[in-house]
Amino acid sequence: MYQLSGVTKRYRRGKDTVRALDGVDLIIEDGGRLVIQGPTGGGKSTLLQMLGGLDRPSEGRVLLDGTDLATLPEARLTRVRAEKIGFVFQGFNLVPTLTAQENVETALAPLGLRAAERRERAAEALVSVGLGERRGHVPGELSGGQQQRVAVARALVKRPAVLLADEPTGNLDESTRDEIMDLLEGLWEENGLTFVMVTHDTALARRAPRIATIRQGRVTIKERVVG
Repeated sequence: MYQLSGVTKRYRRGKDTVRALDGVDLIIEDGGRLVIQGPTGGGKSTLLQMLGGLDRPSEGRVLLDGTDLATLPEARLTRVRAEKIGFVFQGFNLVPTLTAQENVETALAPLGLRAAERRERAAEALVSVGLGERRGHVPGELSGGQQQRVAVARALVKRPAVLLADEPTGNLDESTRDEIMDLLEGLWEENGLTFVMVTHDTALARRAPRIATIRQGRVTIKERVVG
Protein backbone atom coordinates (compact mmCIF):
# COMPACT_ATOMS: atom_id res chain seq x y z
CA MET A 1 0.00 0.00 0.00
CA TYR A 2 1.11 3.55 -0.75
CA GLN A 3 0.68 6.26 1.86
CA LEU A 4 1.71 9.78 0.86
CA SER A 5 1.60 12.53 3.45
CA GLY A 6 2.46 16.19 2.94
CA VAL A 7 4.38 15.47 -0.27
CA THR A 8 5.75 18.70 -1.73
CA LYS A 9 8.16 19.05 -4.64
CA ARG A 10 9.79 22.39 -5.44
CA TYR A 11 11.92 23.19 -8.48
CA ARG A 12 14.01 26.24 -9.26
CA ARG A 13 13.09 27.85 -12.59
CA GLY A 14 15.37 30.80 -13.10
CA LYS A 15 14.77 33.12 -10.16
CA ASP A 16 11.40 31.54 -9.38
CA THR A 17 10.47 28.53 -7.28
CA VAL A 18 7.80 26.26 -8.76
CA ARG A 19 5.75 23.86 -6.63
CA ALA A 20 5.03 20.84 -8.81
CA LEU A 21 3.38 19.15 -5.82
CA ASP A 22 1.96 21.03 -2.85
CA GLY A 23 1.21 19.03 0.28
CA VAL A 24 -0.21 15.91 -1.38
CA ASP A 25 -1.91 13.34 0.86
CA LEU A 26 -2.87 10.12 -0.90
CA ILE A 27 -3.52 6.46 -0.10
CA ILE A 28 -3.45 3.75 -2.78
CA GLU A 29 -4.51 0.34 -1.53
CA ASP A 30 -2.82 -2.89 -2.64
CA GLY A 31 -4.39 -4.00 -5.90
CA GLY A 32 -5.91 -0.56 -6.47
CA ARG A 33 -6.19 1.17 -9.81
CA LEU A 34 -5.74 4.92 -10.08
CA VAL A 35 -5.61 7.28 -13.06
CA ILE A 36 -3.83 10.63 -12.70
CA GLN A 37 -5.03 13.54 -14.84
CA GLY A 38 -4.48 17.26 -15.02
CA PRO A 39 -3.16 20.07 -17.21
CA THR A 40 0.30 20.04 -18.75
CA GLY A 41 2.88 20.97 -16.16
CA GLY A 42 0.42 20.33 -13.34
CA GLY A 43 2.51 17.71 -11.55
CA LYS A 44 1.17 14.43 -12.99
CA SER A 45 4.50 12.92 -13.99
CA THR A 46 6.16 14.33 -10.87
CA LEU A 47 3.69 12.43 -8.70
CA LEU A 48 4.31 9.23 -10.67
CA GLN A 49 8.06 9.69 -10.23
CA MET A 50 7.54 9.97 -6.46
CA LEU A 51 5.57 6.73 -6.45
CA GLY A 52 8.31 5.02 -8.43
CA GLY A 53 11.20 6.31 -6.36
CA LEU A 54 12.60 8.08 -9.43
CA ASP A 55 12.60 11.42 -7.60
CA ARG A 56 12.44 12.50 -3.98
CA PRO A 57 10.08 15.06 -2.45
CA SER A 58 11.32 18.34 -1.03
CA GLU A 59 9.08 17.60 1.95
CA GLY A 60 6.80 14.78 3.06
CA ARG A 61 6.74 11.00 3.12
CA VAL A 62 6.17 8.41 0.38
CA LEU A 63 5.55 5.08 2.09
CA LEU A 64 5.39 1.85 0.09
CA ASP A 65 4.50 -1.07 2.35
CA GLY A 66 5.74 0.98 5.28
CA THR A 67 9.10 1.90 3.72
CA ASP A 68 9.71 5.60 3.10
CA LEU A 69 11.03 5.94 -0.46
CA ALA A 70 11.89 9.57 0.27
CA THR A 71 14.62 8.69 2.76
CA LEU A 72 15.99 5.36 1.53
CA PRO A 73 19.69 5.25 0.61
CA GLU A 74 20.09 5.14 -3.16
CA ALA A 75 21.31 1.52 -3.23
CA ARG A 76 18.25 0.29 -1.32
CA LEU A 77 15.94 2.47 -3.39
CA THR A 78 17.37 0.94 -6.58
CA ARG A 79 16.68 -2.51 -5.15
CA VAL A 80 13.07 -1.62 -4.31
CA ARG A 81 12.52 -0.36 -7.86
CA ALA A 82 14.07 -3.53 -9.28
CA GLU A 83 11.99 -5.88 -7.17
CA LYS A 84 8.64 -4.17 -6.60
CA ILE A 85 7.92 -1.59 -9.30
CA GLY A 86 7.41 -1.96 -13.05
CA PHE A 87 7.44 1.08 -15.35
CA VAL A 88 5.83 1.66 -18.75
CA PHE A 89 6.50 4.92 -20.61
CA GLN A 90 5.04 6.67 -23.63
CA GLY A 91 8.24 6.35 -25.63
CA PHE A 92 8.67 2.57 -25.12
CA ASN A 93 12.37 3.07 -24.13
CA LEU A 94 13.51 -0.11 -25.89
CA VAL A 95 17.14 -0.68 -26.86
CA PRO A 96 17.02 -0.65 -30.69
CA THR A 97 19.86 -3.15 -31.17
CA LEU A 98 18.38 -5.77 -28.83
CA THR A 99 15.66 -8.28 -29.67
CA ALA A 100 12.33 -8.24 -27.86
CA GLN A 101 13.56 -11.15 -25.74
CA GLU A 102 16.78 -9.34 -24.85
CA ASN A 103 14.97 -6.10 -24.06
CA VAL A 104 12.72 -7.91 -21.59
CA GLU A 105 15.67 -9.72 -20.03
CA THR A 106 17.34 -6.38 -19.19
CA ALA A 107 14.77 -5.82 -16.42
CA LEU A 108 16.00 -8.98 -14.68
CA ALA A 109 19.70 -8.07 -14.68
CA PRO A 110 19.62 -6.30 -11.27
CA LEU A 111 18.01 -9.36 -9.64
CA GLY A 112 21.02 -11.62 -10.09
CA LEU A 113 19.12 -14.46 -11.76
CA ARG A 114 20.82 -17.19 -13.74
CA ALA A 115 20.87 -16.69 -17.52
CA ALA A 116 18.59 -19.68 -18.12
CA GLU A 117 15.99 -18.34 -15.69
CA ARG A 118 16.16 -14.88 -17.28
CA ARG A 119 15.54 -16.37 -20.71
CA GLU A 120 12.64 -18.50 -19.48
CA ARG A 121 10.91 -15.68 -17.62
CA ALA A 122 11.35 -13.24 -20.51
CA ALA A 123 9.89 -15.73 -22.97
CA GLU A 124 6.90 -16.31 -20.67
CA ALA A 125 6.35 -12.57 -20.30
CA LEU A 126 6.32 -12.08 -24.06
CA VAL A 127 3.79 -14.90 -24.43
CA SER A 128 1.59 -13.20 -21.81
CA VAL A 129 1.41 -10.05 -23.96
CA GLY A 130 0.81 -11.96 -27.19
CA LEU A 131 4.31 -11.69 -28.65
CA GLY A 132 5.71 -15.16 -28.09
CA GLU A 133 6.40 -15.59 -31.80
CA ARG A 134 8.12 -12.20 -32.16
CA ARG A 135 10.72 -12.49 -29.43
CA GLY A 136 13.60 -12.63 -31.91
CA HIS A 137 12.64 -9.32 -33.59
CA VAL A 138 14.32 -5.99 -32.85
CA PRO A 139 12.11 -2.93 -32.16
CA GLY A 140 12.49 -1.59 -35.71
CA GLU A 141 10.77 -4.74 -36.99
CA LEU A 142 7.76 -4.27 -34.71
CA SER A 143 4.76 -1.94 -34.89
CA GLY A 144 4.22 0.76 -32.26
CA GLY A 145 1.65 -1.39 -30.49
CA GLN A 146 3.98 -4.38 -30.51
CA GLN A 147 6.83 -2.28 -29.13
CA GLN A 148 4.60 -1.14 -26.27
CA ARG A 149 3.68 -4.77 -25.59
CA VAL A 150 7.40 -5.52 -25.29
CA ALA A 151 7.68 -2.61 -22.85
CA VAL A 152 4.77 -4.03 -20.82
CA ALA A 153 6.42 -7.47 -20.78
CA ARG A 154 9.66 -5.86 -19.59
CA ALA A 155 7.80 -4.11 -16.77
CA LEU A 156 6.04 -7.29 -15.62
CA VAL A 157 8.80 -9.87 -16.08
CA LYS A 158 10.23 -9.14 -12.63
CA ARG A 159 6.78 -9.87 -11.13
CA PRO A 160 6.35 -6.51 -9.42
CA ALA A 161 3.67 -5.53 -6.95
CA VAL A 162 3.21 -2.12 -8.61
CA LEU A 163 2.82 -1.08 -12.25
CA LEU A 164 3.31 2.62 -13.05
CA ALA A 165 2.45 3.85 -16.56
CA ASP A 166 3.15 7.35 -17.89
CA GLU A 167 1.00 8.07 -20.99
CA PRO A 168 1.46 4.44 -22.17
CA THR A 169 -0.84 4.94 -25.19
CA GLY A 170 0.22 8.47 -26.10
CA ASN A 171 2.07 7.41 -29.27
CA LEU A 172 -0.58 4.97 -30.50
CA ASP A 173 -3.62 5.23 -32.73
CA GLU A 174 -7.08 4.77 -31.23
CA SER A 175 -7.47 1.10 -32.12
CA THR A 176 -4.02 0.16 -30.80
CA ARG A 177 -4.62 2.35 -27.73
CA ASP A 178 -7.66 0.27 -26.83
CA GLU A 179 -5.73 -2.97 -27.36
CA ILE A 180 -2.96 -1.86 -25.00
CA MET A 181 -5.45 -0.71 -22.36
CA ASP A 182 -7.32 -4.02 -22.57
CA LEU A 183 -3.98 -5.75 -22.09
CA LEU A 184 -2.96 -3.60 -19.12
CA GLU A 185 -6.33 -3.98 -17.42
CA GLY A 186 -6.29 -7.74 -17.95
CA LEU A 187 -2.79 -8.07 -16.50
CA TRP A 188 -3.79 -5.86 -13.55
CA GLU A 189 -6.67 -8.19 -12.73
CA GLU A 190 -4.75 -11.42 -13.32
CA ASN A 191 -1.71 -10.42 -11.26
CA GLY A 192 -3.34 -8.39 -8.48
CA LEU A 193 -1.17 -5.40 -9.31
CA THR A 194 -1.40 -1.92 -7.89
CA PHE A 195 -1.81 0.01 -11.15
CA VAL A 196 -1.29 3.78 -11.44
CA MET A 197 -1.44 5.50 -14.83
CA VAL A 198 -0.95 9.07 -16.01
CA THR A 199 -3.04 9.93 -19.08
CA HIS A 200 -4.49 12.99 -20.78
CA ASP A 201 -7.02 10.74 -22.55
CA THR A 202 -10.44 11.23 -20.95
CA ALA A 203 -11.82 8.08 -22.60
CA LEU A 204 -9.16 6.00 -20.85
CA ALA A 205 -9.64 7.80 -17.55
CA ARG A 206 -13.34 6.92 -17.58
CA ARG A 207 -12.39 3.23 -17.49
CA ALA A 208 -10.76 3.60 -14.05
CA PRO A 209 -12.58 3.33 -10.71
CA ARG A 210 -10.53 6.14 -9.17
CA ILE A 211 -9.22 9.37 -10.69
CA ALA A 212 -6.74 11.78 -9.12
CA THR A 213 -6.82 15.25 -10.68
CA ILE A 214 -3.80 17.50 -10.11
CA ARG A 215 -4.07 21.25 -10.48
CA GLN A 216 -1.35 23.61 -9.30
CA GLY A 217 0.22 20.81 -7.31
CA ARG A 218 -2.95 19.92 -5.37
CA VAL A 219 -4.72 16.56 -5.71
CA THR A 220 -8.45 15.84 -5.62
CA ILE A 221 -9.82 12.30 -5.79
CA LYS A 222 -12.97 11.15 -7.54
CA GLU A 223 -14.36 7.65 -6.99
CA ARG A 224 -16.34 6.12 -9.82
CA VAL A 225 -18.47 3.02 -10.32
CA VAL A 226 -17.13 1.25 -13.39
CA GLY A 227 -19.63 -1.04 -15.04
